[in-house]
Amino acid sequence: MRFNFIALLVFASFIAKSQTLSLKSPDNRLNISIELKDSIAYSVAFDGKTLFDKNKVQMQSTHAILGLHPKLKSKEYRVINENIKPIVPLQDALINNHCNVLQLNFKGGYGLEFRAYNGGLAYRFITSLKDSINIVDENVSLNFTDNYWVSWANASSFKNDYQVIYDPKTLNQIKPNAMSTLPLLFKGAGYSILFSEANLFDYPAMFLKSKGSKSLKATFPKVPLAFGNQGDRSVEILKEANYIARTTGKRSFPWRFMVISKSDGEIAENNMVAKLSEKPNADFSWVKPGQVTWEWWHNAEVYGVDFKSGYNQNTYKYYIDFASAHGIPYVLMDEGWAKSTMNPFDPNPTINLHELIKYGETKNVKIILWFTWLAVEKNFSVFKTLHDWGIAGMKVDFMDRSDQWMVNYYERVAKEAAKHKIFIDFHGAFKPAGLEVKYPNVLSYEGVMGMEANISGGVATPNNNLYLPFVRNAVGAMDYTPGAMKSAHPKDYRGNWTNTMSIGTRAHQLAMYIVFKSGLQMLADNPFNYLKEKESLSFINSVPVTWDETRVLKTEAPEYIVLARRKGDAWFVGGMTNSKAREFNLPADFLKNSTKYKITIIKDGMNADVQAMDYKQEIKEIQSGDNMHIKMVADGGWVAKIEPN
Repeated sequence: MRFNFIALLVFASFIAKSQTLSLKSPDNRLNISIELKDSIAYSVAFDGKTLFDKNKVQMQSTHAILGLHPKLKSKEYRVINENIKPIVPLQDALINNHCNVLQLNFKGGYGLEFRAYNGGLAYRFITSLKDSINIVDENVSLNFTDNYWVSWANASSFKNDYQVIYDPKTLNQIKPNAMSTLPLLFKGAGYSILFSEANLFDYPAMFLKSKGSKSLKATFPKVPLAFGNQGDRSVEILKEANYIARTTGKRSFPWRFMVISKSDGEIAENNMVAKLSEKPNADFSWVKPGQVTWEWWHNAEVYGVDFKSGYNQNTYKYYIDFASAHGIPYVLMDEGWAKSTMNPFDPNPTINLHELIKYGETKNVKIILWFTWLAVEKNFSVFKTLHDWGIAGMKVDFMDRSDQWMVNYYERVAKEAAKHKIFIDFHGAFKPAGLEVKYPNVLSYEGVMGMEANISGGVATPNNNLYLPFVRNAVGAMDYTPGAMKSAHPKDYRGNWTNTMSIGTRAHQLAMYIVFKSGLQMLADNPFNYLKEKESLSFINSVPVTWDETRVLKTEAPEYIVLARRKGDAWFVGGMTNSKAREFNLPADFLKNSTKYKITIIKDGMNADVQAMDYKQEIKEIQSGDNMHIKMVADGGWVAKIEPN
């Protein structure tokens, strides 16, 4: 009996030490239940339904496991309710950041901050430890209560360019130890959930692995310690540490966040990365987003001209003339402008770069130059040189990693470029995760199966495109490089670098300029093709790259989307569908009452179901409450510009 009595006391003591804390969203619909026992775990309920059960939260350093046997020192509840005005507003010019916050401080020099939003949640570790620490691992687990569908993005290794063909499946269909990049979209039990990370600095990017039929767990690339040569645009990692990050002991770590909604439209409308990421601490008023012509997608093989085309002086002057005539502020000179990919100070002898820069200045057109990341790393003084030359921006390519070293490289580039008033387009890049918020001179990222894949691969299809507003583009700018004037259905596609095709109808392609977000929006096709397609070119030229307001009108991920974006008094509506035809009557109730508008529509033509090039333009009057008849063929689209009459 004595033994049983002691055991009962021990059990009672254990129970007394356990604690459950609750944090609710401002509208009380979302509840985070945080359990402190031998470890820390949180559960998530929305409208009373539990979506996640006991997601474990833990971080292992070489000295301690943060979150193991937690001893709570203090807790603090507070409210954030502020308005954010993004320097480069790709979605909304004013973002309301309203959430309830729970700050937990534990013995051992660490804490956790949870935020509950009306449409999601976020948490992060915060440490106050002396000196530097090595982070061996971080336990980020997702324990779903239902067998959700997921937009799985297979990653065979950590050496990854994030150019994803989505592989949808249910959680129980994911093979053990299969790995995916972020972000991911989950759908099930009537809910849609976007999962990703924000404020990623001095830390590796997260990947997810299956750990059971309804569970996923984070995994991270380790710190590289030694490198070997691997050509002009990559390196071989010869040695890795046994930890994922070596960092300062006093810091906040990246946010792990979810956007949760019963509406797919709210996933596409979200601004969570902007809400969670560090704000700029310098003047970025000099950053000017805009459209840009691009020669590489069609190999600079222009035609209808009186000179030999290619990566040469006359061809680039032609691009500058075209850009100037159509109000396009930038020309991108991609691989081919330099004599060597490893020496960014030595232009190709077929061009006179300084003459082109001066020529562009007379035409109000500035030049962007392409570099491999390795060339930039080995010539880090290049930013000052480019500023002195009069170059506006850089396209930095082929990073194909997201370990701590490479994440820090992105910030070093953004910071040094900003110092010299140079903007950046990261190509061959991982997904946006807050760098572009702190450094708004980062105008775009690739990290997407974009249209360049259709030079030969034919894999940037409408079916894959319709994931993007809800997954990749839902976390930040995306350099898809739209603008093809040669359109084909999948069965008619043929790879060709001279007369490159896109997959999907012409209206599907035009809708990308409205649906897809990027601070640099490409016109990827041959200028002569645009000159032959004046209605399409005129519409493209009219579409802004920054916006005041965004509303999703009708959608189902990843099937179709129709959204409206406002710039000033003008509205632009873009619709895209996958391989299934759609037809809707949607009221234009986003327009001001008692105001008459002119609407310019470009829609799939009568024969667009068999000839993807077929489209029709209509111009008429519209006012608030009038119906927009939106009919899209398979692989199709629909666009409209609406402006006060």
